[in-house]
Amino acid sequence: MRIRRPRRSPTVSVNAMSDIAFLLLIFIMLISLLNYREEEPIDYPEAALTEITQGDRNFEIWILRDGTMIVHGNALPLNAIEGMIADAVAADPSVRIHLLADRSTPYRHVADVIEVLQFLQHRVVSLVVSDTGGAR
Repeated sequence: MRIRRPRRSPTVSVNAMSDIAFLLLIFIMLISLLNYREEEPIDYPEAALTEITQGDRNFEIWILRDGTMIVHGNALPLNAIEGMIADAVAADPSVRIHLLADRSTPYRHVADVIEVLQFLQHRVVSLVVSDTGGAR
């Protein structure tokens, strides 16, 4: 006499998939922290012609409305920034200096940094603006 066993369809354990999803979520959160960039809330000026630069080789100087200059999240006087620029250029002569200023920042604050760059004879400077989607 033959005994027939009931046929079962193959199943996939869902428990392992939830573990993988959780680990993937943690991995993405950690990676996003590595790409964290300290930014100051400013209202970017607009420009008709824009150029995208290499983000990993930029030295950013944030200039606020009141003339406060911020580098790497720290408010610094202009003479300290001058030393940091000189060190950055000595380490990598092709470093691009990015000046990020609010739309309503008086130009004299930006001109102070430009004078320092002229004194150091550094020619690779970008004035960062918002991309309005205009002509390129």
